[in-house]
Amino acid sequence: MSRWLRHIAFVLTLILALGACSRMGLAYRNLDVIIPWTLSDYLDMNGEQKSWLNERLKEHLTWHCTTQLPGYLDWLDRLQTMVATNQVTDAALQARTEEAEQAIAETAREITPSAIELLQGLDDRQVAEMNEAFAKDQRKRQAQYLKPPLEQQIKDRGERMEKRLGDWLGPLSPTQQQRVVAWSNALGDQNTQWIANRVHWQKQFSAAVAQRHGPEFPQRIETLLVNRERLWTPEYRQAFAKTEAQARSLFVDLMAESTPEQRQRLLIKIEGVRKDFSDLKCLKAAKKG
Repeated sequence: MSRWLRHIAFVLTLILALGACSRMGLAYRNLDVIIPWTLSDYLDMNGEQKSWLNERLKEHLTWHCTTQLPGYLDWLDRLQTMVATNQVTDAALQARTEEAEQAIAETAREITPSAIELLQGLDDRQVAEMNEAFAKDQRKRQAQYLKPPLEQQIKDRGERMEKRLGDWLGPLSPTQQQRVVAWSNALGDQNTQWIANRVHWQKQFSAAVAQRHGPEFPQRIETLLVNRERLWTPEYRQAFAKTEAQARSLFVDLMAESTPEQRQRLLIKIEGVRKDFSDLKCLKAAKKG
């Protein structure tokens, strides 16, 4: 349900944001994979629903490409300037994060009416499939992120981050590697709150869909899609703020320790993402128009 938002908004921290950049162009080339609000991962749609969905998806992607992508290019320009001038600060990262949050909200608002219409057309069998898929998703994530001992969770998180950073900065120095380890340790049992909140959201979504023909359904879905943070558990709200602050601190420290070669590699990678966006046919058509 949130996959599209992850693709288009670079998530909510710069590191995760950078990790999402390379998938952005892929999203436009694989429309059937990144359908944002279709539950395509959770249920089997009939032919009529798929046909309707494909048309709506084309409309939304055209809207997104022509109205939102120019802003992403500007966002990448600001990111490049931060790196090139060695001005990667906590305040600058907060500003980039706020811009990403605004992008998430704007796109969520755009797609919500279609999401509501799609969900209202589901039959009971499809809703049951969706709920079972949610349960399967929960079991999978709990097995992957919660079943291992906490020490292993922390180790795995650090390794995932180091791999992600390596794609953008190249090999990390021993000092940078130690900083990643410290970052992962500082997050502690964050996996617990993350998954608990995910389950909490899915349960509320299922409850809303169960009442999909009721008068309050559109408003409930809008809250679930556009104002998700209002529904966060208190524990996750606190954990999220900590996670976001830790991510900013990590990136500030890594860039302070970065070599000229690492910064150049990062600039080249960002420019590659920018070129992928600029080369999209829909964006070129919008510029000509």
